[in-house]
Amino acid sequence: MTTDTLKGSTGASGASAVRRILLDNGALSALVVLVVAMSLLSGDFLTTQNLLNVGVQAAVTAILAFGVTFVIVSAGIDLSVGSVAALSATVLAWTATSEGLPIWLAVIFAIGTGIACGLVNGALISYGKLPPFIATLAMLSIGRGLSLVISQGSPIAFPSSVSSLGDTLGGWLPVPVIVMIVMGLLTALVLSRTYIGRSMYAIGGNEEAARLSGLRVKRQKLAIYALSGLFAAAAGIVLAARLSSAQPQAANGYELDAIAAVVIGGASLSGGVGKASGTLIGALILAVLRNGLNLLSVSAFWQQVVIGVVIALAVLLDTLRRRAGTGTGPSAAAGTGSPGGKRPQVIKAGVAVVCVAAVVAAVSFFNNSGSSGTRLKVGLSLSTMNNPFFVQMKAGAQQEAKAEGLDLTVTDAQNDASQQANQIQNFTSSGIKAIIINPVDSDASGPSVRAANKADIPVVAADRGVNKADVAALVASDNIAGGKLAAKTLAEKLGGKGRIVELQGTAGTSAAREREQGFAAGIKAYPGIKVVASQPADFDRTKGLDVMTNMLQANHGVTGVFAANDEMALGAIKALGSKAGTSVQVIGFDGTPDGFKAVKAGTLYASVAQQPAELGKLAVRNAVRAAHGKTVPKAVKVPVKVVTSKNVAAFS
Repeated sequence: MTTDTLKGSTGASGASAVRRILLDNGALSALVVLVVAMSLLSGDFLTTQNLLNVGVQAAVTAILAFGVTFVIVSAGIDLSVGSVAALSATVLAWTATSEGLPIWLAVIFAIGTGIACGLVNGALISYGKLPPFIATLAMLSIGRGLSLVISQGSPIAFPSSVSSLGDTLGGWLPVPVIVMIVMGLLTALVLSRTYIGRSMYAIGGNEEAARLSGLRVKRQKLAIYALSGLFAAAAGIVLAARLSSAQPQAANGYELDAIAAVVIGGASLSGGVGKASGTLIGALILAVLRNGLNLLSVSAFWQQVVIGVVIALAVLLDTLRRRAGTGTGPSAAAGTGSPGGKRPQVIKAGVAVVCVAAVVAAVSFFNNSGSSGTRLKVGLSLSTMNNPFFVQMKAGAQQEAKAEGLDLTVTDAQNDASQQANQIQNFTSSGIKAIIINPVDSDASGPSVRAANKADIPVVAADRGVNKADVAALVASDNIAGGKLAAKTLAEKLGGKGRIVELQGTAGTSAAREREQGFAAGIKAYPGIKVVASQPADFDRTKGLDVMTNMLQANHGVTGVFAANDEMALGAIKALGSKAGTSVQVIGFDGTPDGFKAVKAGTLYASVAQQPAELGKLAVRNAVRAAHGKTVPKAVKVPVKVVTSKNVAAFS
């Protein structure tokens, strides 16, 4: 069994001890190489403030991963930790605000929620005989769904007394880092010094042998998954405190990061192997990668490639170390780590080290070739680049940046408010002179923008506003007005009568809420029109197709469709087939190139165009003015226009 106890050789020199530690721990070697590489490539990396940023950015993943470590050591898997984290935070915010419970009781409810979810997972696996993958996959969906039900799809402001968990002690030491260290020590204690910890290794090593030796495996699994739920709840509270709001879509996909951190740290998915220190190192590797690549201005698309490659190399290095028999196991004790046997291992480790450094350096070089260190640096954080609207906004911003002769660093938050907070934090400590943010959520963006305010870095909000923080300018079109305009256009096309359905955007996002709000207000003026169904399709074309197909099955006589973006509208058109543009009129939103093509073809009646490229240009233009200390207007409106077959040529 692997524990956190490190047995060093007596009389070994300091250099020899360090060398052996690095050779015996592939993940630690990879982390050291990454830190050195990032330090050489970016002068902003190895600063106190940035290293604290890395700690904060690793905290939530690490806390989740500590809980997952218990499960993986016992040869299980937990895919639900991200959803359980979001649900626990939502329960805390809801009980403390809407229900008016005392904070201490709300915290207990939140932690109890996490434990309860873990117990359900454990019961399904132990007594229901479900595979851990299936049981926790079901809880992933249940937890996320309950979070959305409780919050009604909207973020809930976090109580100020709990939000201090996202602050600093003494003005410099981040509380999330302290919580991460405490939870790490607790994990190490449980694994190495308790009966349940020893049980985890026994079950993971050989469950049947553990059972025959008298271990109550079923009860132990209940406790193991309950611990995972407890740690998920703690991570959710820390995350929500950092964002000052409980986000129903928070921690989406974090379960994969948590599992990756555990595996990178040396744990085996087959069970029986794993330790808290390795998990912490795995989480730090992921945080260092994301932080460093942001500082190096590496393309958001390339970042995903680099992270995947380095994860694979880190695990490969650890696998080579295990095969060489130099780990802290019986083979090592038997003397398989002889100098002659170490030579191939050192060569392999050296090759892996060179590969890690080469990947980071190559991507950095290609991304930054031609840039000048004397040019003004501006950072742009987009909510997502998995949407044509924001791709056009990025293109407009880059076009304006080229015209202005400045360096523009673009990052992709992937609709994750926490990841966007990390990106703004990285911008703040990397010599960026102005920041443009297209918020995932207006409330969650507040804390990171306030940090930029303290650093005297002007911030321009694009498309969506930022709450409880100062922005130099808001460059946006009016989503509510656009929704009303869409309602008026569709109603007039239908002659004031008909049955319509609505495809809503991603629950919890401000754009989805505002467009839905505007459309609902606009359609009230037409009592002859009935909205027979409204369902979210997450701004996604494929989901728009599936949801529209289902709604057509359940609702007959539909004559109109309003989709909160063109992607969903195009999915609806596919579901309607020959009915689109003939018996059923479809209206989209955003004015994307594909949307304009559909308008020309007559399948899409109209799109409410926001001119995203123009929005990107104006955001950069105002960010440059603000960086130079010039006065900029607080609100810059980009007009929305209805594009139909009559005027589409002027737009496309």
